[in-house]
Amino acid sequence: MDYVSRTLREEQEILSAIGVSSFESLLEIPREVRLDRPLDLPAPLGELALREELEKLAAMNTDLSRLISFMGGGSYDHFIPSVVPHVLGRSEFYTSYTPYQAEMSQGLLQTIYEFQTLICEITGLEVANASLYDGASSLAEAALMALRVTKRNRLIVCASVHPHYRRVLTTYLSGSPVQISEAPSKDGITDLEALDVSLNEEVAGVLIQHPNFFGCLEEAEAIVERAHRWGAMAVMSVDPLSLGLLNPPGGLGADVAVGDGQALGNPMSFGGPTFGFFATRREHIRQMPGRIVGATADAQGRRGYCLTLQTREQHIRRERSTSNICTNQALNALAGTVYLSALGPTGLKKIGELCLAKAAYAKEAIARVPGFSIPFSAPTFKEFVVQSETSTKQIQKRLLRAGILGGVDLSRYGRRLRNHLLFAVTEKRRVNEIDLLVKALGNA
Repeated sequence: MDYVSRTLREEQEILSAIGVSSFESLLEIPREVRLDRPLDLPAPLGELALREELEKLAAMNTDLSRLISFMGGGSYDHFIPSVVPHVLGRSEFYTSYTPYQAEMSQGLLQTIYEFQTLICEITGLEVANASLYDGASSLAEAALMALRVTKRNRLIVCASVHPHYRRVLTTYLSGSPVQISEAPSKDGITDLEALDVSLNEEVAGVLIQHPNFFGCLEEAEAIVERAHRWGAMAVMSVDPLSLGLLNPPGGLGADVAVGDGQALGNPMSFGGPTFGFFATRREHIRQMPGRIVGATADAQGRRGYCLTLQTREQHIRRERSTSNICTNQALNALAGTVYLSALGPTGLKKIGELCLAKAAYAKEAIARVPGFSIPFSAPTFKEFVVQSETSTKQIQKRLLRAGILGGVDLSRYGRRLRNHLLFAVTEKRRVNEIDLLVKALGNA
């Protein structure tokens, strides 16, 4: 019996076993919308020819090995030490899933414990969780925690917070009675006078980003003080690489610090995956979302690690859970752990200094180019906004032809930002690359 006949007979036997007469009877797709001809596919190729074809297709794309990136807005081209992918590539880490059984997962649990410790150290707060999905979900979870802790139903989010973060927050709270107010910006940072008008005893939390979406440094301590004056919690979203230089959220009096960990040893990868970090004060530990890894001792007194305070819906009654985020970004958080361990406090500070100095050099040079200006006078860290007299889309096309990726077109975020570009300058950018950017902008 040939292969085709044998296959048809086996197919008929299977159909008979499940009680149907034909494969067609299993389909619920209406006949009029089904494809009634063979798929239009090219002829099959041998392995060598296929490899050549795929390489030809791949060459039509480009990447950061061939482009100079000044893109920012949440995803950055930072240097990743080789030790980071080396550790992540170990099978005991990249094949791990969820450490439910502590006795089988001590290595993974220890890395999460070390991650939590490092996040506490850089944020200046007392407790951190095992990580969340990203910076946006971390900020939204912090807002929910502020509502639970204060038992109030109003939030104030600064207009200088990343627009995507604000949209995620709105999605989280859609259908709830919680009111979200926006504190407007002035000169690139939160307008303190407008914030004063918005604050009252109904506000559960004030959400700020520092440095903010425009790269500007907020008057964070003043905002925190105003929030506390009305009994509200102060939630700060921060760039972790800025914390080697700037006063950390805990030092500024913030109640919660969140942020995105992409800059900590995670590649840009088309925008993800990454991880979110979440730290707060010890008194709020039982209101934290996600999970926490704790250190303990076994019956012989040996140090060990286990999941603890798992206030998530699979482990307790759903209405008592603090979050429906049921996991953590263990591998991405491990990248952040290895990255911070490799840098140490001195290295983290050095990275911050390089970003600060190179961004300042670029900003000053671009400001001297005819047709371009710096619209905000507030101090910045590694990102800054440039205003152009011409179309930002045309500028982006000219930059791309010069081998430069950047900056982010801000016109999509409001009419007031028409012809505004957001540039990011990381420690990887050399002076000659910045000079090339300035020259390309001049030619544009």
